Amino acid sequence: TREGSERYKAEQEALERDLSELEDRINSGRDELNQGTVLRGSLEGQINVLNEQIHTEELNEEHLKNRRGAITEELKNRRDQLASYDEELEHACAQVKRALECQEEAQELLSAQDELIKRLDLDIETAKGGIIQALNERASLTAKQQVNVRRSEVSQKLLKFKSDESVQEELIDREQSALSEIRKSLESCQIQAQNTEAALKEADKEARQLNRSLNDTQQEYHMAHTRLESLKNLAERYDGYGNSIRRVMEVRDRVRGIHGVVADLITTQRKYETAIETALGGSIQNVVTDSEETAKRLIEYLKKNKYGRVTFLPLTSINGSQNFSQPGALKEPGVLGLASDLVQAEPPYEGLVRYLLGRVVVADTIDHAVALARRYKYSLRIVTLEGELLNAGGSMTGGAFKNSSNLLGRRREIEELEEQCGKALARVEQLQKELALKERGAAEKKEGLEQLKADIQALALKENTIHMNLSQLEDKKRDIAEASVDLVREHGQLEEQAKEIAASKNTLEEDAAKLELLNQNTSREIDENTALLEEARQVRETYGADLSKAQLETANLRQKQDFIRENADRVCKEIDKLNEELDSLEKGSGSSGQIIEGKRREIERLKELMDKGEIHMEELKLAIEAQFVQKEALTGRQKELFSRREELTGRLSELDKDMFRVQAQEEKLEERLEAFTSYMWTEYEMTFSTAQELKREEYQAIPQVKKQIEDLKNRIKGLGNININAIEDYKEISQRYEFLKEQYEDLTQAQAELEKIIEELDAGMRRQFQEKFGEIRAEFDKVFKELFGGGRGTLELMETDILESGIQIIAQPPGKKLQNMMQLSGGEKALTAISLLFAIQNLKPSPFCLLDEIEAALDDSNVDRFAGYLHKLIKNTQFIVITHRRGTMVSADRLYGITMQEKGVSTLVSVNLIEDSLDK
Repeated sequence: TREGSERYKAEQEALERDLSELEDRINSGRDELNQGTVLRGSLEGQINVLNEQIHTEELNEEHLKNRRGAITEELKNRRDQLASYDEELEHACAQVKRALECQEEAQELLSAQDELIKRLDLDIETAKGGIIQALNERASLTAKQQVNVRRSEVSQKLLKFKSDESVQEELIDREQSALSEIRKSLESCQIQAQNTEAALKEADKEARQLNRSLNDTQQEYHMAHTRLESLKNLAERYDGYGNSIRRVMEVRDRVRGIHGVVADLITTQRKYETAIETALGGSIQNVVTDSEETAKRLIEYLKKNKYGRVTFLPLTSINGSQNFSQPGALKEPGVLGLASDLVQAEPPYEGLVRYLLGRVVVADTIDHAVALARRYKYSLRIVTLEGELLNAGGSMTGGAFKNSSNLLGRRREIEELEEQCGKALARVEQLQKELALKERGAAEKKEGLEQLKADIQALALKENTIHMNLSQLEDKKRDIAEASVDLVREHGQLEEQAKEIAASKNTLEEDAAKLELLNQNTSREIDENTALLEEARQVRETYGADLSKAQLETANLRQKQDFIRENADRVCKEIDKLNEELDSLEKGSGSSGQIIEGKRREIERLKELMDKGEIHMEELKLAIEAQFVQKEALTGRQKELFSRREELTGRLSELDKDMFRVQAQEEKLEERLEAFTSYMWTEYEMTFSTAQELKREEYQAIPQVKKQIEDLKNRIKGLGNININAIEDYKEISQRYEFLKEQYEDLTQAQAELEKIIEELDAGMRRQFQEKFGEIRAEFDKVFKELFGGGRGTLELMETDILESGIQIIAQPPGKKLQNMMQLSGGEKALTAISLLFAIQNLKPSPFCLLDEIEAALDDSNVDRFAGYLHKLIKNTQFIVITHRRGTMVSADRLYGITMQEKGVSTLVSVNLIEDSLDK
């Protein structure tokens, strides 16, 4: 069989090798055939491209031919157009020359007429000057004749001045009386304004006090509300309970019959919470259900999901009817009663309460509890108000009570916090009403004060106006007095002049007749020169119109000349461009035929390659078909070999099974032999060879031997327990006891020392935390004011135990109310956090600090404040700031950035702003 298997294996390997080689040749032929197909497609694509290029060259040649004809025709038109422009330009130059000659003649005539007009104007002005001088002399004579008239006018003015002076005195008296009345009213308004201002200050003071009380009450409300929400979240998530209990309470809405955990179903007074929670122990987290079926379903749910274990209390199976067996103990000193009597629960849960707490006695102190336990022979379970527990039997449990979860008092604390929040809200509403009333009263007082100030200002303005009127009236009275003095002096002078005029009356009349004759002659001369001037001006207007017409015509002709010249230049440039384009077309039009011929030869060559490829592909197809036939024959032989192989494999498998079964029987027998040998040595300390020596022929029946063995064992038991190593055992146990006792004393001493160290560390940590917390709070307020430009920031502990308390950040930006940090905007939150970070950094600077985009949420002005404050900290700390904000970059000493000038190549760029500023 093995020789047949090896022969079959060799034949199969040879057949597989032949099939593999044949398969490789078939795959190679297919690859070559595919390559030929791809090559054929590529050649066809190249032929199509060449045909398209030939077609493009033919179209290009046709286009060039048409373009050359169009350019030749356009050149002919442009040359004709240029000749016509040259003729027009020559004619325009001649017209411009004639227009300039006419313009020069008109300019000469206009200049001569201007000279004539200037001479006549001068003669007329000279004559007018003579007339004015004569009129002045005549007026002087007339004035001398009017002295009497002037004397009577002065007399009338003197009388009027005396009347005006009396009127001014009456007006002055009236204004002074009005001034005294205004001063009295002004003093009264000023007194009222002072009283109103004092009342307004008092109202503002009361409003500020109310505002502070309102802020404190709001802060108290926010703290209580935050604590309330936190406790509600803890209660909703069942925080403090085991994971398995939380899993059960998650399905409370889906599984009917879950009443809740024990802690949610009972309540008690605050002073009994520690005692009741200690008495309940782990039972406080038990889940109460309506029946055993509900508990069973929940247990299956926990097992299925592997959520852990939970203790369930079905109300149908809980029996709380047992009475307390020692009622006399409730009358002993220090006993407060049974734990079940100190809690409250709804009627359905009274039996549950008696079941859990009906046998637990509550005592006030541990001394009374110990005395009670001794009196009743340690048969009672007693718990004290501070959480010490005395179990039946005498064991005691006590120590520092650390209960962070406070499961039993959680609902009571939630109710107290809700009541506290309600009172705080009511107080806030009351304070807001009082504050609104005070603010309204202050606003009214402020309006009254503003009105009084306006009245005072109006009265002061009237007072100043009256002062000014009085000053004006007095000045006017003084002017009238001074004017009357001048008039008296003038009246005397007029009297003297009247006497002189009366003496020289005849001489004055002769001088007046001469001046009249001179004035008539001069007026006649002025009239003649004026007529000549008007005539000369009319002639000048005619000459000016002719000159303007000539200038306008000259300008039009020059513009036309320039337009013709520009057109001629443009046509010349177009002719040059057309000639250049024609030359380029002539140069590029000769190679198209050669290109087309070369591409056609390339097409013929590619077609020959395609024909050869077709022949080769046909040959490959025939070869592949022959190889497929050969492969099918080899595959048939391989199938025959496989069938033979399966037969041999089946026979080998059966033989292997037989051999395995025989080997297993052999191993079992060997194991039994070893087991019997080991048993003889363990029980009787005999080897197999020794047992063969002791073998007796009469012991052939196994039941008889077993019976004899049983009799011998019973006889051994009858001897009793004999321990010959008792003395050695005692020494060994005694030494171990001394060793363990010494270890216990060392551990007890170490525990005491560790507890002392823990207390010292706890006290030190509390003291150090309180000191540093105060320093950080003060520094935070200072940094907050500097970064925000005002306002107030502080830190507060949320609980009395400073090591287990949370910290609340309170921020009051300028112009806003004091509020929790979580109620601020994103930028205000970021700046508040930065203020706290810088406050800690100021108290204990670190040599190195890395800031990663902490100012991203700030606006530009706050970024500048942040960067400015960062400069104050660089004395003790080196800062590396990752940022995208311009303000921070501008304030940095050195900038590092990554640039990618070439794709895929990053480069580090650095700028030292300190050196740059020094260089500048």
